[in-house]
Amino acid sequence: METDGLEYTAELLRHFADLRDGTHGGASSRPDKERLFTAAVALLDPYARQPLEEISTDLLLSTGEVTATGVRRREDGLDAIWALSWPGQQAAAVNPIIIRAYYGASFHHPHLRGGTAGDWPLNVFDEAQAAALVPTLRAMASADLHNLVFQADYRIIPAIVNGWTP
Repeated sequence: METDGLEYTAELLRHFADLRDGTHGGASSRPDKERLFTAAVALLDPYARQPLEEISTDLLLSTGEVTATGVRRREDGLDAIWALSWPGQQAAAVNPIIIRAYYGASFHHPHLRGGTAGDWPLNVFDEAQAAALVPTLRAMASADLHNLVFQADYRIIPAIVNGWTP
């Protein structure tokens, strides 16, 4: 189901239609939904890395390291994590910036989540839908970084420590 509107509203409509229809991307069985989740993670990978690399370059002065787990089977379902860690964050003993795709064992369909920020629908079935998530992924990563500063302080951001001014 697509609309002539914005891609993010189309994603919400796909999400709500899945709830209405009891499916996810047309799939109704758990194994089929897990296959769609695995495909979505692969499609999402370069786009999840993009905002993390941008933050590393612009705010962390290229001191960050982006890592990704790929799809993992966990006791509570499937997940995949993209993380950005850097020396200041590690020294402050706070978590890295996280973008997590997950499909809980009792969930109807998968979601996205930041390390410290809430949930977003994950209804990605092609390259264009994955690319359209970049603004959302940027917002998730930015919200996570903002919250990590509050857990530690602004000194975990190298660009600020090194005298950046507006």
